Amino acid sequence: MPLYKTITVTPGTKVLIWKIEESFEALSEGIALTGHCRTRVDGMKSDLHRRGFMSVRHLLAAGGYTDKDLYYDEYGKPHLKDDKHISITHSFIFSAIIISDTEVGIDIEKQRNKILKIAHKFTPIEEYRTLANDDAIMRKLTMVWGAKESLYKSFATPGVSFLQHIYVEDFMLEDMASTATITFTDKTETYKVWFLEFEGFTCAYALISEEE
Repeated sequence: MPLYKTITVTPGTKVLIWKIEESFEALSEGIALTGHCRTRVDGMKSDLHRRGFMSVRHLLAAGGYTDKDLYYDEYGKPHLKDDKHISITHSFIFSAIIISDTEVGIDIEKQRNKILKIAHKFTPIEEYRTLANDDAIMRKLTMVWGAKESLYKSFATPGVSFLQHIYVEDFMLEDMASTATITFTDKTETYKVWFLEFEGFTCAYALISEEE
């Protein structure tokens, strides 16, 4: 399977999405892993997780990188050795990366009604009561969760709360974009966030605002 979708967000920012349809063996062909990553993937019990892991390596290759170009810091945040910024996500049959000259985050979520039950843990649910029906609420909540997850990955600081520290500006469903702010201790960062829906999934990707 070739790339499912490529999005040029800005001249220096690109999103790459993969639909995972191949076997682990097929995905392993032509991909060289570091010893550490080989140990990681060999230790995964879930075939879907193993396939997701390898699909990300194909996304890296599509972006011009190899497994050796990727490393993780003490908080588990991925980095590229050429100092470009990267964020990675995997959900069921889709994986995605975003590569940028500036700070970024990305998340893919499967659209599921169970998000209605946990919404109070990450956003004031009363803000969504004006939406037409449960499906619209579910879609918007999934977008908000994805936006917050993207900022959380980008900020990568222990102690950050989705409910208390990350705020997503209200938006219309048809806009498929918003802004979001993360405020923690004495630091505040604002991001532009975009949304994409496909095959029952929602992708959110965030790019930090460099405006003073």
